[in-house]
Amino acid sequence: MSKICQITGKKAQNGNNVSHSRRHTKRRFEVNLFNKKFYYVEEDCWISLRVSAAGLRIINKIGLDAALKNAAAKGYCTEVRILNR
Repeated sequence: MSKICQITGKKAQNGNNVSHSRRHTKRRFEVNLFNKKFYYVEEDCWISLRVSAAGLRIINKIGLDAALKNAAAKGYCTEVRILNR
């Protein structure tokens, strides 16, 4: 399973560590991901999502149903089978 947020689509980025002498070595900037279970009221079931901290804030702000619909429209969410019932 790749490290991609299912709500925002965020994934790891590449960059450089820069030392005091300004030598550059490659590194990865990982995403702050959580495995969370949410109760989906509209379908009366629990779903597990892999969401970032920003994704949790979006779910708190606009609600789980709206966040899932936006993510499915953008192609980020793999939980489309729940939305199509």
